[in-house]
Amino acid sequence: MSVSVQNITKIYGTQKALDDVSFNIQSGEVVGFLGPNGAGKSTMMKIITCFLPQTSGKVTVCGYNVEEQSLEVRKNVGYLAENNPLYLDMYVKEYLAFIAGLHHLKNPAKRIQEMIDVTGLQVEQKKKIGALSKGYRQRVGLAQALMHDPKVLILDEPTSGLDPNQLQEIRNLIVNVGKEKTVILSTHIMQEVEAICGRVIIINKGKIVADKSTKDMKSMETNIT
Repeated sequence: MSVSVQNITKIYGTQKALDDVSFNIQSGEVVGFLGPNGAGKSTMMKIITCFLPQTSGKVTVCGYNVEEQSLEVRKNVGYLAENNPLYLDMYVKEYLAFIAGLHHLKNPAKRIQEMIDVTGLQVEQKKKIGALSKGYRQRVGLAQALMHDPKVLILDEPTSGLDPNQLQEIRNLIVNVGKEKTVILSTHIMQEVEAICGRVIIINKGKIVADKSTKDMKSMETNIT
């Protein structure tokens, strides 16, 4: 089991962001976490990646408990947050070297070049991140998420705000990555799930309302609003 979520509830004050959510994701699956804004998608992803503690319930990633073994979880997870926080004054290659250093990689130069090649950053690698288009910033975000070769990749709204060309390029990149890793991506667009994922979990108002293969969901509306 790659990711196991059991009876997760998250309460902010009087608001219940997640309400008894449970699902399992097997190794190698590419799963879309679909729902409207405010449904609880980002909260669930932050719990899986150890950024937020749950109020109740249990999550394990690659067999490690997110509360009791958070360092082991983080070694196995790559995370691209929705707002893709980057150091805009750093050069692309400089930033990736910084990320490699955080992970104490044995051969950082080789891995950095691999990530530049995988994410298509060759032409932009000597530029400052602040000078890049949003599409290329997303590539930098994906490169940092993949730097330590995680088994599980968590992507929160990875194509939000991209133009059509950038959108297709990032989708293709995620599909290729998904051939080797477990991928969970959040979105509110059904087309996104159909283009990338083999399975979709739909969440609304903090509750799971559907969990089926993408093929079974194609008759649903394009956007959940």
